Amino acid sequence: MSATIAVLNGPNLNLLGEREPGIYGSETLADVEARCRRTAESLGYAVEFRQSNSEGALIDAVHELRGSAGFVVNLGAYTHTSIALRDALATVSGPIVEVHISNTHAREAFRHVSYVAPLAAAVIAGCGTLGYDFAIQVIAHRLGAKT
Repeated sequence: MSATIAVLNGPNLNLLGEREPGIYGSETLADVEARCRRTAESLGYAVEFRQSNSEGALIDAVHELRGSAGFVVNLGAYTHTSIALRDALATVSGPIVEVHISNTHAREAFRHVSYVAPLAAAVIAGCGTLGYDFAIQVIAHRLGAKT
């Protein structure tokens, strides 16, 4: 395993800060990436940060990065629809933490089901973009870092 934590972001997350700021806040994805890097670095990890609106590109990223120490995944709507992404994530060896900026359980019923959650060491929802920081801390803690 490497000392890298993969952070994968799904469709529409490239529009953070613009898209529905009442739900998703005003931070941009670049802001989230910078915070992830700072949090990971403070715990002795690097970050490989990716975003795609394409299911296939996300699957390819999982395959490419599957040897990472852990995965933080915010797959957006693919969380609720993609068995293919779930199957790709089943190949990774490190802990997976699923993140959602909004509280998906307080939203539409179709957002209540996650294909990723059964594979995840933890699911963090409704904490805003701080959920990413928490997810990195959870992975580091599970890997033995003092958090």
